[in-house]
Amino acid sequence: MYQAVRARLCALVCGARTALRRRGVRRDAGMVTSEYAMGIVAAVAFAVVLYKVVTSGAVSAELQGIVKRALDARM
Repeated sequence: MYQAVRARLCALVCGARTALRRRGVRRDAGMVTSEYAMGIVAAVAFAVVLYKVVTSGAVSAELQGIVKRALDARM
């Protein structure tokens, strides 16, 4: 009984593998590393742009004004 079930299971798994190969489904080995690298590059680029915007004169003055008004507010 065990051997019959095992043989049937093996046939099903082998058939599924063959069907996937025929469809062209493959593993994407190595893609995870490149996706992480692209994500890190995008995050660093966004951080640089955000840093430039926040440290610009107009934004810096506006942030200082907001902090000054918050500290001068009555409680």
